[in-house]
Parts: sequence; structure tokens; C-alpha cells
Amino acid sequence: MVATTIPVVQTVGLTKVFKDFWRRNKVEAVKDLNLEIHRGEVIGLLGPNGSGKSTTIKMLLGLLYPTRGQIAVFGRAPTDVAMKARIGFLPEESYLYRFLNARETLDYYGRLFHLPGRVREERIGKLLDMVGLKHEARRRLGEYSKGMARRIGLAQALINDPEFLILDEPTAGMDPIGTRQIKDLIRELGDRGKTILLSSHLLADVEDVCDRVAILYGGQQRAAGRMKELLSRKDRTQITTHKLSPETIEKIRDLVHRAEPSDVFSVSSPSEKLETLFLRIVEEAQAANVATSGARAAGATPDFLSATDSSERIIRELMAAAEAPPPTEPVEPAPPAPAETGPAGEVIEELVSESSRPAAATTPEPELRSPAPRQASVEADRGVIDSLLSNKKGPPSRE
Repeated sequence: MVATTIPVVQTVGLTKVFKDFWRRNKVEAVKDLNLEIHRGEVIGLLGPNGSGKSTTIKMLLGLLYPTRGQIAVFGRAPTDVAMKARIGFLPEESYLYRFLNARETLDYYGRLFHLPGRVREERIGKLLDMVGLKHEARRRLGEYSKGMARRIGLAQALINDPEFLILDEPTAGMDPIGTRQIKDLIRELGDRGKTILLSSHLLADVEDVCDRVAILYGGQQRAAGRMKELLSRKDRTQITTHKLSPETIEKIRDLVHRAEPSDVFSVSSPSEKLETLFLRIVEEAQAANVATSGARAAGATPDFLSATDSSERIIRELMAAAEAPPPTEPVEPAPPAPAETGPAGEVIEELVSESSRPAAATTPEPELRSPAPRQASVEADRGVIDSLLSNKKGPPSRE
């Protein structure tokens, strides 16, 4: 990976202390974390429950303020609203609206990023196909399994084509098929130049997709480095070849013992992973068109999910607007039809001339209804007024 001048994420002495009701230090969730993530890296944040992974992510997103230390995302404070459009986030729990279906959900999040309707419609179709929910797009999310909810959650995290993608336990609750598909997708996005932070306590997920890893425990970074460097065993040598006969294996043992005073610890046939066996069986069932109500095979990754800076994105949108069909010209009103001749024409002209004349002042017709009710009301009002005036002059005299 080629490191840019300004890292996508940089923290220096990042610390978060949660206090109790009396403002006393209660939990030091993150302590003196120094972390750098460069453009195009897929980095894993490992650690057991309570090691500070989710707290670190919340501070990167500006949802929590650090107690001390410095933090920058794209060279700016994480609370800068302008940075939000460049980030995609999949939280640990899928907080989605249960009564919306998949298409409505993605359309809602696309509107939050002010995506045009044509762009939203195009991306929704491609993302649903990518996560294997194209055939379940009209179902309400309340009917989804947890694994399917994680799939649609990943799609919403990608709707804005983010430059920096944060995934918190992306494969939680998924079956082996979904886990494998999501890991392949993360690896492909990383190959396309996306910057990805993957937080998980599942070691196999991080090992399969990440270039670099940081291991946290008790809020502190205990180890960090490239995956191959951390996992390599310098005190072992492994040789893999085709199946050998017992005689050949014995000769190799003797040769190794004579060449170097070393023991051959084990000789065994490599075994297939259970994940590989499971996926092969499922792929055979899918090839046979076996019906299922769950997620289907994932489709291709959309072309718009690529690492582009803001200037390239603006140019791409301008080019798309230039290629759009021009707006239709307004239709000119049709010329008036020629005047009809004959008796019908004379009648029409007479009606038009009558309507164009100014209306003559006419005297209103006399009121047909009897004014008796109104006159009775006026007389009643006068009686009330006279009574009030007589009371104002003084109390009535006693006889």
C-alpha cells in the first residue's frame, strides 16, 4: 500500500474514561491509543469483548468525545459534518426500520446523502444484487433473519460510495455462506482501493481479509503490524508436496537428520477446511436450483464502489449529467381554429360578443325573504342596551 501524506485516520494518545454519577473515573475504555490508517488499507481491530473496539469507533465517528488525546479523520476533526458523506458505517446492531422493505430502506438512506433519484435507483438495484437480496427486496425488514439484516445493513453503508468504510462485527449472526460472501466482498473493496476498518472478535474474519491488524486488550494496543509478519513462525519450516510413499518419507527423515541435527515433528496429509466443504455443498445445491426463502448467491460488486477522491467524483457526476438526454422542448400552443361560418358561426360570435361586453350596473333585486327575524333581533338588542343604561344611572328606588 502506498501511504499518502495525510492518513485517513490518525490518533495520538487517544483516551476515553467513563465516569460515574459523582464524576469519578469508573472505566478507562481506551488508553493512549496511537493508530494510523492509510488510504487503501484494510485494517483489523481485534480484541475480546470490552477491549475498547466499539468505543474507538464511536470516537472516530464523532459520537463520543475523547477524554484526552488527538484524533483526525481525513485531516479534520471527526465532528466535522462535511466528513460524514465520505464515511460508511455498519454498526454492531442493525438499527433499521422494521416496516420498510429493502428498497425503501436504501432509498431512505440515499435521500439522506442527497443522491438524485436516478442515481439512487441504479445503486439500489446493484447493491441488492451484490448482497444477495435482489429476490427479497419487497419483504419488510421485520421478516428478515439476523444474517439478512446484516446484508442490508452493509448495503446501506455503501449507498453513498464512501471513501472510508467502518464495519463493526459485519458477519455477526451470518451463516457460513454469508460470512464467506461478506469476506470476499471486503477483500474486493480493499483491492479496489477502499480504506476499511474491520472490528471483530472473530479471528478467522480478520485473518482472511486484513492487510494489517491492531490487537487491543484493556483499552490498550498490545500488538500491531502486518498480518504475515505477525503470523509467521520463524522457528518452523513447512514443505508441501504431492502424496509420498512411506519409504520416501523415511528417506526424507534420514536426510533431514543427517543434514542438520533436527527432528521431523510431524508428517500428515493436509485436510480440507469445514468451511470449504460446506460452501461446496451449498454451491452444488444452488446449481441444481434448489428453492430457498433466504438470501441468494451474491452478485457482482457495483462499478461505482471504487476509490475516488472528491474531484474525480465531481467530474464523474458532471460527465453523467452531460450524457443525460436533453430536456424536451415545451410544446407550442396550436394556432386557433378558423372561425366557423354559417348559422352556427353567427350564434357563436353573438355569444362571444355578449360575454365581452362590460356588465351593466343593475339594481339589486328586492329581498324576497321576510326581514322580520332581523328586525326582531335589533329590537331585542335595543331592549338590552336600554336596560343596562337604566341600571347605570343608579339602583332602582325602593317603594
